[in-house]
Amino acid sequence: MKSLNIVFTQPNIAELVEKELSTELEADNVLVRLERSTISSGTERANLIGDPYISIATTKPNHKFPRQCGYSSSGIVEAIGEGVDNVKPGDRVAITGSVHAKRLVMHKTQVYKLADNISMEAAALSYISNFPMAAIRKCLLEMGESAIVMGQGVLGQLAVKLLRVAGAMPIIAADPDPAKRQRALELGADVAVDPTAPDFVEKVHAVTGNGANVAIEVTGVDKALDNALDALAPFGRVTLLGCTRHSNFAIDYYHKVHGKGITIIGAHTLARPRQESHHGWWTGKDDTEAFLKMLEFGRLNLDGFVDEVHSPKEATEVFGRLANGGPFPVVQFDWTQI
Repeated sequence: MKSLNIVFTQPNIAELVEKELSTELEADNVLVRLERSTISSGTERANLIGDPYISIATTKPNHKFPRQCGYSSSGIVEAIGEGVDNVKPGDRVAITGSVHAKRLVMHKTQVYKLADNISMEAAALSYISNFPMAAIRKCLLEMGESAIVMGQGVLGQLAVKLLRVAGAMPIIAADPDPAKRQRALELGADVAVDPTAPDFVEKVHAVTGNGANVAIEVTGVDKALDNALDALAPFGRVTLLGCTRHSNFAIDYYHKVHGKGITIIGAHTLARPRQESHHGWWTGKDDTEAFLKMLEFGRLNLDGFVDEVHSPKEATEVFGRLANGGPFPVVQFDWTQI
């Protein structure tokens, strides 16, 4: 069987490529036909432009192409291998750790059966939502604590939605783009501020009284972390959700961290338990199931969250825009169009 895939064939270039896919499934494997896949703009842009530091597992530069991304998606189960007991052919599923492709073979632990009232659009955000969900958990946020989200890309926007579910108040969204700030307010932020403004810290303190209790840093930019530290209350906690991929940070840790008793927490999605969840530290499986329950029981509404939906045939143009940099919308590919 042949399957169409979106592949970064060289720096800044995405193409729709046909690949051979075996239909002889090994034990515990599932063949899925995708319906939606979501662009995770930070990770995918780093891979697209040829950023050599793309792996948390190594510091060795990787310049190799082709590359393939697209780890959060949804689709329909077409076939199952021996030992698969959590889904059956015809089931609608969320998929974690996937790529942008028409058909995929996934391990059974990477597919989650959907309740009838969960849309394919929302389900295709499941894996991406794991990241801000883990960041919020690691901060040990309590109801009524204030929180600031630095950056309003797809992860920052999801962080705003999830902080509202978690009971944070006020929720402050920070982004230099006025359109992103307006979008954050529509998604549930109580206040939206420009982190580049000279009175940024004063505005945060005016809303919170003494600074934010929690900061979710999504940008991976050193200046954003520096600003977040200034905006935190004494004994505040900040999670580093954004992937910096570079180590050229210059932070006044003595005054901004040590003196204020700030806790800095790594929140990469691989920095989580593999087998058993505990307070503040949940497995990816448990976070995915929790996210799907929020959707099923109406605690979380993602209707209209996706800004643009494209045919995979438009991948070259869409990723060309991403490669050029600047604000990027929440984008999904609709694989039913090919």
